[in-house]
Amino acid sequence: MIYLLDANVYIEAKNRYYRMTVCPGFWDWMDLQFASGQVSSIRMVFDELTKNDDALSEWVKNRQQHFAEADDEKTQEVFTDIVQFVMEHPEYSEPHRSNFLAVADPWLIAKAKTLGATVVTHEVLVPSGSKKVKIPNICREFGVDFCNTFDLLESGAAKFVLGR
Repeated sequence: MIYLLDANVYIEAKNRYYRMTVCPGFWDWMDLQFASGQVSSIRMVFDELTKNDDALSEWVKNRQQHFAEADDEKTQEVFTDIVQFVMEHPEYSEPHRSNFLAVADPWLIAKAKTLGATVVTHEVLVPSGSKKVKIPNICREFGVDFCNTFDLLESGAAKFVLGR
């Protein structure tokens, strides 16, 4: 199984559960998953994460090769379908449409669709009738699996234990 990570996975990990100085095991585990080809992301997520001048930005910059391009023809075709779906959806409204389409999210879903990958995000499904456009809802519409960081860790048998 291949997992593609949303920017919020990195950001939430750094800011909350797996702070780089508190839980370096998480970041080491990520490196192992990158090396095995099980975990990746896309260039647009790289661009989002490297806008700031912080420890996460530096960590990401040193792993540029783990962020795939999303400009291949198949991904662009799926992206076009996603844009059309979002723009024509009767419940989605501005500025939610534009906000969703302006970031890496639709490209991440499109790339996952072409790879048969699972999107990892902290976003959750919103109910029918919501004006917001969320990754899980679009994934579901396009037949793309999604999960959160904790599901990813469990599926990858991650264990962060104190050494003695």
